[in-house]
Amino acid sequence: MRAVLFAQFGEPEVLEEAEVPDPVPGPGQVLVDVEAAGVNFADVRQVSGHYGAPAALPFIPGREVVGRTPGGRRVMGFTDNGFASKAVLPEDAMVEVPESLRPGQALALLVQGLTAWHLLRSSAKVQPGESVVVNSGAGGVGSLAVQLARHFGAGRVIATASTEDKRRLAMELGADAAVDGHADGYAERVLEANGGRPVDVVLDAVGGPVFEAALDVLAMFGRVVTYGSSSGEHPRPVDPARLAERNAGVIGFWLRPLLDRRGLDREVLGELLGLTASGRLRPLAGAEYPLGEAAQALSDLAGRRTVGKVVLTT
Repeated sequence: MRAVLFAQFGEPEVLEEAEVPDPVPGPGQVLVDVEAAGVNFADVRQVSGHYGAPAALPFIPGREVVGRTPGGRRVMGFTDNGFASKAVLPEDAMVEVPESLRPGQALALLVQGLTAWHLLRSSAKVQPGESVVVNSGAGGVGSLAVQLARHFGAGRVIATASTEDKRRLAMELGADAAVDGHADGYAERVLEANGGRPVDVVLDAVGGPVFEAALDVLAMFGRVVTYGSSSGEHPRPVDPARLAERNAGVIGFWLRPLLDRRGLDREVLGELLGLTASGRLRPLAGAEYPLGEAAQALSDLAGRRTVGKVVLTT
């Protein structure tokens, strides 16, 4: 089969296309013909040797695929070596994908979609009528969180984003307001967007000063859910007394340990696929690159030259 692999750690340019033996499915596994593989920042970091480094090289990266079973079913799920024309999926941890969905739409729901759902449902436990701020509201997770917050009955959804174009996109996706997400003046802009009132929930993957500013906009029993630090800056430790003044909370979320302990939640993923197929949820499908251009795809993603879910097609 065709595959893209790396024999040494480095920049995306170390990726190369090769012919390798087909993977052999074990008990409870299915060999699928890959239609497309999802590309994530984690892949860039793995190739560089800084995240989930494999025990041995050469190695085929890629964790998400959509493809066809021998019986013709269109399915998707997590795998170990997805940048290839064939991949192995666990029979009990894959879901069927409607034919109407583009690969990028479907694959956007695996990591980004499940993350957005759990941020709102499992971590923040958003209640109808509550106000929700989504930092980076035009990003992969943020754009879905904006839409799901509206779907779950949030009273007011406020997105933050770094550019006017991104703020416009967040509004098109259902945000009631969109403001500049930089730390300076963050609290003032968010409070003004909420009619001068503090907010109930903030979803944050920026970290640093933005996370600290988010604590200043919380209402009584408000909560900040932190799920990353794209700024590369770590906030100062939070004084519990600062939280006690508002009976507020800080909650951390990471999808990986949830998947490790519970496996793929096919019920939630089925819900997200159904919402997408019906047009009520709009995952942002981005650029599609041929498998042989994986290095370019990872380079463009790392350089933030892409919008929406990036995939490799076979």
